[in-house]
Amino acid sequence: MNAQRRTELIAVYREGLLEDTLPFWLPRCVDEEHGGFIIARDRDGAPLDTDKGMWQQSRFTWLLATLYNNVEPREEWLAAAQHGIDFISHHGFDVDGRMWFHVTREGAPIRKRRYVFTETFGSIAYAACAKATGKSVMADKAKALYALARKHFTTPGLIRPKFTDTRPMKNLSGPMMNLVTAQELRMCLDDNSFNGDIDSCIEEIQSDFMKPDLECVMESVGPDGEVLDHFDGRLLNPGHAMEAAWFVLNEARHRGGDSALIKMGCQMLDWMWARGWDEEHGGIYYFRDLDNKPVQEYWHDMKFWWVHNEAILATLLANLLTGEERYEAMHQRVHDWAYAHFADSEHGEWYGYLHRDGRVSVPLKGNMWKGPFHLPRMQLLAWRWLRQDRRC
Repeated sequence: MNAQRRTELIAVYREGLLEDTLPFWLPRCVDEEHGGFIIARDRDGAPLDTDKGMWQQSRFTWLLATLYNNVEPREEWLAAAQHGIDFISHHGFDVDGRMWFHVTREGAPIRKRRYVFTETFGSIAYAACAKATGKSVMADKAKALYALARKHFTTPGLIRPKFTDTRPMKNLSGPMMNLVTAQELRMCLDDNSFNGDIDSCIEEIQSDFMKPDLECVMESVGPDGEVLDHFDGRLLNPGHAMEAAWFVLNEARHRGGDSALIKMGCQMLDWMWARGWDEEHGGIYYFRDLDNKPVQEYWHDMKFWWVHNEAILATLLANLLTGEERYEAMHQRVHDWAYAHFADSEHGEWYGYLHRDGRVSVPLKGNMWKGPFHLPRMQLLAWRWLRQDRRC
């Protein structure tokens, strides 16, 4: 990547984060009356719903503390992060230590999911706040939530199954979320004791979910990595796999350019780019079938914002680590398509959901799933990576 292109992209990502994405949310979404953040927002930022999802409470708290830790120590960022962690601490937990998924504006519980992804987001929020404040109680909470989540990820049967035990399956989301949470805690808490968990997650992804003979990364497999020839077993999620790919590449970067991990991450990216990129309309499909058969999920050909955020990061990091021009071309292709279709030049931020041809499906900017996380994380990391030497 030449110096001019690098400079242009740094400006796009930095200014996009600090002058477009973040101002859309802050201070607008801060709930001064009941605490936390009101994330469900229309295109222009008008509130759509006052209920609060703990994913978004935790993710935005993490972002704010991370900006304070890594960009500059702005007091308004730290104050907003503290505002978020206070709401999470007071209203985020059931009596069993698990976290609620969905609460009212006031914090009364509505729903708790079987999965422990809320706990992983809570863990990184506490870890980032621990780094920002120096408070050991927050570091302890981050570790406790991580331990709870990892226990559920690694203990068969502990998570209440969605189906019967007739056809047991496991999902890529387990090891990949375990991996990135451990990486985040290692960085925020300056604690290398997470290295063993990181290694085991990478090993599981490689041994059970990567299929060289099929040239793909599976989304779900049997307990020992078996491919199951059914709708659910054949379902591929290119965006998920590309997100996992940059987690692996970032670990390679952390280890000074580990060649084996670079090869692994790039292979994951290559396979799923080939399966996910829409050659007719551009952008990346949400779901594909292993054998190119029809997919059961009706939104399979829609274009989601987060998929493109993760593909931008994966292709960029692959280019920076390898110097290969094809990854620069892939990055430019997905970057240009995403910015041309998702970005809202009038009101800021990105739309979340597009039809296959790039038309906006729904104009909202925030809901229980979409909020200030994937887009600002992409902008922050891409900006920071590009400021460094090419080989990271």
